[in-house]
Amino acid sequence: MYTRAIVRRPGRNFASGITTSNLGRADSGKALEQHGAYCEALIKCGVALTVLDADERYPDGCFVEDTAVVNSRVKVISRPGATTRRGEEEAIAQVLAGYGPAEAITAPGTLEGGDILRAENHYFIGISERTNAEGASQLAAILSRYGFTTSFISVEAGLHLKSDIAYLGDGSFISTPVFSQVAQPANTIIPEPEEYYSANCLRVNDFLLVAKGFPKSRKKILELGYNIIELDMSEFRKMDGGLTCLSLLF
Repeated sequence: MYTRAIVRRPGRNFASGITTSNLGRADSGKALEQHGAYCEALIKCGVALTVLDADERYPDGCFVEDTAVVNSRVKVISRPGATTRRGEEEAIAQVLAGYGPAEAITAPGTLEGGDILRAENHYFIGISERTNAEGASQLAAILSRYGFTTSFISVEAGLHLKSDIAYLGDGSFISTPVFSQVAQPANTIIPEPEEYYSANCLRVNDFLLVAKGFPKSRKKILELGYNIIELDMSEFRKMDGGLTCLSLLF
């Protein structure tokens, strides 16, 4: 059960962040509106929000998920693999300082939270362009000390592991075919190719946040009995971001 979330508003220079999407230039004003709706959804899910102001030094700073891996036992401060994002984690570390034990990934390790997928007490750690083997090993060692199990997954395409897979709770996943082996096929929703973006969902307590505009995936998710909240993610998609990227939940 999540009780708290940390978010950061997108800045005026949001469109200057890192992207490979080729979906057009993001509209920072529209992104701010969409972020507001996202925050309202989290409140509806029953979490108390800590809302940080935009930091214009970091155009990608609203994607706070990448700065830490958090749970009720330990907070692990990351070391972003994108050099232009290093420093984002410092403010997040200050916010998390009052919430129990904290550890950190250190050089030469790199790690971004978008590569870390939790399913109950197990963590799948993606090794990607942003999270290297050293960072993955450091996180695995830390989590082991706090009673979690881990396994590594190679992310050969796409930005992060969670760009293509999400844990829905209750033993179910949604995943593009590339990571569908993570769970038993019977428990995994495979989106249609034109709806692969819908694989980035966010389970928050009794609700599942899903990206708006993917009717086939929506139908499959509703058939499993989830209470969904649909959110327009168009501007964040243009910046390679998704629902999980915009918050740290604990």
